[in-house]
Amino acid sequence: MATKEIARPNRVVEKLLADRHSLPLSITLHLVPGALIVAVYFLVQPVVKALGCPSFVSWAIALCLVLGPVLLGLLWLGRQRNGRLSLRGVLKYLDKPVSGGKLVAIVAALIVWFVVVSTGLISLDNAVYQAFFTWLPFDGAGSATGYLHGYSRSTVIITLAVCLPLTGFSLPLIEELYFRGFLLPRLPQLGRWAPLVNTVLFSLYHFWSPWSFISRVIFFLPGPLLVWWKKDLRLSIGMHPGTTLVLTAGGLIALIFNLAPGLTS
Repeated sequence: MATKEIARPNRVVEKLLADRHSLPLSITLHLVPGALIVAVYFLVQPVVKALGCPSFVSWAIALCLVLGPVLLGLLWLGRQRNGRLSLRGVLKYLDKPVSGGKLVAIVAALIVWFVVVSTGLISLDNAVYQAFFTWLPFDGAGSATGYLHGYSRSTVIITLAVCLPLTGFSLPLIEELYFRGFLLPRLPQLGRWAPLVNTVLFSLYHFWSPWSFISRVIFFLPGPLLVWWKKDLRLSIGMHPGTTLVLTAGGLIALIFNLAPGLTS
């Protein structure tokens, strides 16, 4: 019995670090973190609401409490493989084949695409929400800034400032390390369809905003596609954390200078 208990973690590690994940395993690894984030949200939301904080704080806490352990799990896998805390052998697409100048140009284009297309598809998101998802019990659901509506300008500014390093950069970075660096390269059996499947599953993982599923697939797909094609994880890191940092910082600056009064009551 003792031998079996010792061997079991090794089999788990081998399965997770294999060059190929089965499709059922990959689907599970894509979606379970999203389900856990929603579960944690419901646990912390009553406390956050009682403290008078926007529900945006509940989502930030839920993301931290789930994605933090995801990163630790990746580091643990690295320790199992390398004998030390390292992401080598766990993540792929780390060899930086895209040159510096080309990298900056591609990332800049991806950020512009992300911002312009996601903004242009807001009306689609609103229509999908009104048609199918008004029953969702999430405070502020239905819009990108709904979680902040109804609070004073100072409260929203403090909330965004505190959450900026997390929701604006660190958490999207962990998502890219996990979804693009760990999961995407382990779908070689799907060939050219791997980036699309990865993007679809990543969009489904956002259980807290299902009305944005269609638009998220559209504006997010170029990032995973280029990572898969160029074998350079920095492309999606530049696009995703880069865009969220720009948008969150831009919204915070707009509020500080009273350029976005619609965010507050």
